[in-house]
Amino acid sequence: MVLLHVLFEHAAGYALLALKEVEEISLLLPQVEECVLNIGKFHSIVRLVAFSPFKSAHSALENANAVSEGILHEDLRLFLETNMPAKKKKALLGVGDPKIGAAIQEELGYPCQTGGVVAEILRGVRLHFHSLVKGLTEVSASKAQLGLGHSYSRAKVKFNVNRVDNMIIQSISLLDQLDKDINTFSMRVREWYGYHFPELVKIVNDNATYCRLARLIGNRKELNEEKLEALQELTMDEAKARAILDASRSSMGMDISPIDLINIESFSSRVVSLSEYRQSLSKYLSSKMFQVAPSLSALIGEAVGARLISHAGSLTNLAKYPASTVQILGAEKALFRALKTRGNTPKYGLIFHSTFIGRAAAKNKGRISRYLANKCSIASRIDCFSEVPTNVFGQKLREQVEERLSFYETGDPPRKNLDVMKEAVNEAGEMVAEIRRKQAKKEKKRLKKEKRRLEALAAEENSIPENGQETENGEEKPKKKRKRQVEETEETEEAPEELSTPPKLKKKKKLSCSAEDGVAESPAPVKKKKKKAQKSSGAED
Repeated sequence: MVLLHVLFEHAAGYALLALKEVEEISLLLPQVEECVLNIGKFHSIVRLVAFSPFKSAHSALENANAVSEGILHEDLRLFLETNMPAKKKKALLGVGDPKIGAAIQEELGYPCQTGGVVAEILRGVRLHFHSLVKGLTEVSASKAQLGLGHSYSRAKVKFNVNRVDNMIIQSISLLDQLDKDINTFSMRVREWYGYHFPELVKIVNDNATYCRLARLIGNRKELNEEKLEALQELTMDEAKARAILDASRSSMGMDISPIDLINIESFSSRVVSLSEYRQSLSKYLSSKMFQVAPSLSALIGEAVGARLISHAGSLTNLAKYPASTVQILGAEKALFRALKTRGNTPKYGLIFHSTFIGRAAAKNKGRISRYLANKCSIASRIDCFSEVPTNVFGQKLREQVEERLSFYETGDPPRKNLDVMKEAVNEAGEMVAEIRRKQAKKEKKRLKKEKRRLEALAAEENSIPENGQETENGEEKPKKKRKRQVEETEETEEAPEELSTPPKLKKKKKLSCSAEDGVAESPAPVKKKKKKAQKSSGAED
């Protein structure tokens, strides 16, 4: 008889449970579903064999990551080897995740089962787990789940801020939306201002330039030679500026009231600001693509590379795709329609917007799109999994695509991929070494600045009790060096006067001076002692 054991992974640790009457249970699945909710009946069919709590939160996170990725952790291996029956043929292990089941079966040799009765039993264990394990309360179990959930999510979203592809996805989506909105608003400005100056539409084709001109011209009757220079600055063409001036004098448009003109100018200003923001967003997207996916952007361009990343969901997902998927990425509807109607499948998707496919001949578009998708897949993997991404590989891959294009047109044989990749690896190694050297210099400078800042703070803290502040006894601290220098200079100046005065008067004078000036009296007796010592030494000699 095969004994069924069930492995349950909880935030607190691993639990191994054994089932009684496995044959009857497997036949009576509806009864198992009923027993799950009743704790008394559930205890009658399930018993806890062993429970191994995690040693720390870090250990719990490591085990959770290993289980989610289908890897057999060392703790789980030891737990199963210790508590599972020795005879592997008579033991059957039920697991919730097929990936971890396959890993256990491959490394330990225990046959694993998922789904069916195992899923129902795991549901019951999840519901009554705190009552199965002694010393584990429902509150502590929920706290362990909450803590592990937070740490697991935090570990999953931990990334380098300079290589965040989420910002690229949002930027390219906003860029596409801005293009649609600017076109719609510009058409509204053209239609609105066209009632007053219809000839301007035929002269100026660019939407942003048209809105700027509408804001500058205003009422066409007020347009004169003074505004000709401003028109030339906006249109960047003297002939166009002269044509606008001439058209305004003989225009067929109707008159417009000042209030309508104010609204048109206000709306034109909004459209102009949107177009300016669109340009700045495009520069931002280019800089982010250079940081996150430099090889892909060097190969196929920033906009197309960002659209590929956005459509795949992330750079990691794009790196996991095969080249055949990258080729038709963005043409899913056409692909499934072709499969349904048994027609021709699409040759390209989003990569059609690159310049390579447009430059290829009609008969070579499919071939070059397949080749380009292959190179895009390589570039995305290099960007995703390299520690210090550079655009060297992207430039080399772009050269390969150019050579393939010329091969299709002229028949010149391209270089071998092995030779090109060797060159790229050498150049990339040099560039990575240079980048790391610069980073080390920056880090050294930063540490020096930090050290100076800390030293300055320490010096400020040490110099807080300044001269003139009160001590612990409430007395004022004497001014040390400067005070002594001042006293010495005063004494040298007063020395000739002191020679003519008798000793008693001399003492009184010193006392009066010290009382008036508020100078400490301690230096005077010290000097007297010195003089006495000198006299005594002279007498002895």
